[in-house]
Amino acid sequence: MTKIIAMLSKAEKTKQFILETAMPLYNEKGVAGVTIDDILAATKLTKGALYGHFDGKDDLSLQVIDYSLDKVSQRIRSAVSTKKTVKAKIWAFIDFYKDPIDTLIPGGCPIFNTAVETDDNYPWLKKKVAKVLRQGQEELTALLQSGINNGEFTPELDPANFAFKLVASIEGATVMCRAMEVTKPMLALVKSLKAELARYEK
Repeated sequence: MTKIIAMLSKAEKTKQFILETAMPLYNEKGVAGVTIDDILAATKLTKGALYGHFDGKDDLSLQVIDYSLDKVSQRIRSAVSTKKTVKAKIWAFIDFYKDPIDTLIPGGCPIFNTAVETDDNYPWLKKKVAKVLRQGQEELTALLQSGINNGEFTPELDPANFAFKLVASIEGATVMCRAMEVTKPMLALVKSLKAELARYEK
């Protein structure tokens, strides 16, 4: 039994290594752009070893995207959860994106990248990204609403609209800044979003 557990543990470590190694490739090249040969070259594994963990390219793609979306979502939640006030939590969310060049996963935000690529091309991934986006919007909306409820913000703040504006502005700015290879506009946007939220403080 111990030997079996040890073998499973090694297998899981190998699978995680593949996911970690493939993640930036998918984020930079997209699902359509990444080939099995790319993964083999990066991992230095044989095709047989790779397919011992995944049932083909589609299964690999699905699990890599799953892994990357979960990694970013969990890192954001972790950054937000350390703060005590709603304002500080929202600021932590905004600050998470303040460097559009040096992102958590090379290639930019995997949520936005995958959303753009999957539009009408990969319906099986489109639903997954939509779920992540909806969940993120709902969490931000609920957080802002709690700020109104506890007296941090005035009722004039529209939680759903502001949550959408936050995500849309930040994701769009990330793409533009990466294309132009600049960070200054993002820093200006971060300052502007914080100032707008501050106007609703009591």
